[in-house]
Amino acid sequence: MKILKNCMLAFFTMACISALLVSCNDNDDSQVSGTSKITVRMTDAPGDYDEVNVEVVDVEIKSPEGGWMSIGNNPGVYNLLDLTGGVSVILADSIVPSGHLGQMRLILGQNNTVVKDGVSYPLRTPSAQQSGLKLQINQTLEPDFTYNFLLDFDVQHSVVVEAGNSGNYNLHPVIRVTTEAASGAIKGTVEPIDVPTEASVMVNGVLVTANTDDLGVFQLNGIPSGTYAVTLTPDPASGHPVLVVDNVVVVNGQITNMGTIALP
Repeated sequence: MKILKNCMLAFFTMACISALLVSCNDNDDSQVSGTSKITVRMTDAPGDYDEVNVEVVDVEIKSPEGGWMSIGNNPGVYNLLDLTGGVSVILADSIVPSGHLGQMRLILGQNNTVVKDGVSYPLRTPSAQQSGLKLQINQTLEPDFTYNFLLDFDVQHSVVVEAGNSGNYNLHPVIRVTTEAASGAIKGTVEPIDVPTEASVMVNGVLVTANTDDLGVFQLNGIPSGTYAVTLTPDPASGHPVLVVDNVVVVNGQITNMGTIALP
């Protein structure tokens, strides 16, 4: 009987140790370790201004450990209206811990101006200057992968004039964040190139727009895989009618080039 009790005790002890080892291994497997690469670019859906100059101080991410981590390495003042026609600027290019990335925040400085009809006005950014403009990401960063985030700054819906006749401008940023691997882009060239034209496409109930540059080139970024109708709206003063191009196919991670499109 004593031998039986000792055997049962030994068996029970080994079972507990095995369960503990399995539990530890399971916990280890659930944790994402290693590092990932992040690049953050900024582009613009322009508005009716001569210039919109924004000072970018830093880009930060909410690290998997829970704290804010600086990844910005290209601070400066950028004219958002230069970032059209597929042009973008790199704000961050960094190696970060792998794991869940919940939020990113864009920290702006005070050296911001808007130029309209040749006159420069101060551009205030009260919400973003203090704690940074928070952007929802919710992306799991896998080890050894590169993630390219694009901040599409919608100037037309971001810059507002204060009530009254103060002439002061406030910046309440409207920014779409997309991941290159999870979306594509639509590019094209509109002729005549000297006719300012807005290209637009509807994505999940949101109108994504881009204006042509001096060469007639436009690029619509952050477009998920699918088939779309692209609307080209020329400057009404040009006399050209609106043109809709159907069945434009977008593939995630690729740029669909529509080629040269002649306005009717």
